[in-house]
Amino acid sequence: MTQAWLVFLKELRDALRDRRTLRAVLLSALLPGPLMLVLLSVLVSDVERQAESRELVVVGLADAPTLYNYLRRQTWTTRDAPADYEDALRRKRLGDAVLVLPADFEQRLASGEQPRLRLIFDSANPRASASQRRVQELLAGFARERGTLALVSRGVAPGLLQPLAVDAEDLADPAARASNFTSMLPFLVMMAMVSGALAAALDSTAGERERGSLEPLLMNPTPGWSLVAGKWAAVALLGMFIAVLACGSLMPGQWLLRNEQLSAMFRFGPPEVAAFLALLLPLAGLLAAVLMVLGIHGRSVKEAQAGASLVVLAVSFLPLVPMLSTRGEQPWQLWLPVVAQSTLMSRVLRGEAMAWHEVAGPALACALLTVLALALVVRQMGRVVAR
Repeated sequence: MTQAWLVFLKELRDALRDRRTLRAVLLSALLPGPLMLVLLSVLVSDVERQAESRELVVVGLADAPTLYNYLRRQTWTTRDAPADYEDALRRKRLGDAVLVLPADFEQRLASGEQPRLRLIFDSANPRASASQRRVQELLAGFARERGTLALVSRGVAPGLLQPLAVDAEDLADPAARASNFTSMLPFLVMMAMVSGALAAALDSTAGERERGSLEPLLMNPTPGWSLVAGKWAAVALLGMFIAVLACGSLMPGQWLLRNEQLSAMFRFGPPEVAAFLALLLPLAGLLAAVLMVLGIHGRSVKEAQAGASLVVLAVSFLPLVPMLSTRGEQPWQLWLPVVAQSTLMSRVLRGEAMAWHEVAGPALACALLTVLALALVVRQMGRVVAR
């Protein structure tokens, strides 16, 4: 253990010596979370402003005084569409769907025929797509009013056409609704953790092998497991430190929220930080070991980086597994690293409680895989000495 401790101190000192890389790693841990929260608050505020907007972009409203009267009673304002509205919608210069009224709108309405209206939007234009739904609801209200007036004028009770009344109830609490917007935060934290451990892991394995300092180190009368344990502890500690910074940055990050609704729903305090770290710290140890396995098999840092990109790809892809599952959360997901952490961190953001065995399961899986990965590193180092 003394030898492992000495190796740990040496590797930690080497990892902290490269100040430029260290600054980049720290910024990648501290900035993404708060920046994501700021962008989310801007996005939600923009969506709310658009939802509250009561402006209709229309063509031919002069031929529809009945509809114009309904719009005024609903406190909607109108604006004439530009001549090139189709091109503006495609180029996203126009953020509102355009309602095109036929010239015979009023005559058809008076004779009981159905006027055919055109609602022009571009589904690739998110703002126009959202506007289209609001306009459709507005026109549905106009149609209901006209139908009700026609029934009343003929002595028919309007309720006969609506035998059911449906009251929708949302079971999600504010934290669960906020998690719809903050679902990217677990991914950002895990990616920051990978980037924090990546440089140190490759430098302590492939880097030393490329510089020719690994073979003399292995010739010392020190057990292989002591060297590997010391190197792994330094890399894992750096990854854990990045995890602490990334999780901690979300607490002051929520102060930057400029949207009152999102600020009221999103609550990330010390209990949430503790839950995140309980899930992430074992994963940090596993990622450090896996990166060392890939690093020790590379003869240069460049060669090892090609293999390490697979880890980055896995951490990017695996959180999508629960999202793509049509059967909901499965028990096996809580035993698969990265997937388990992503799933449980999403629960934390939704304000759901976690049982102790649900936290212990991913930690045990990470521990077992970490031991296996370190054994592979020890074995590969023995082959380097044999050569």
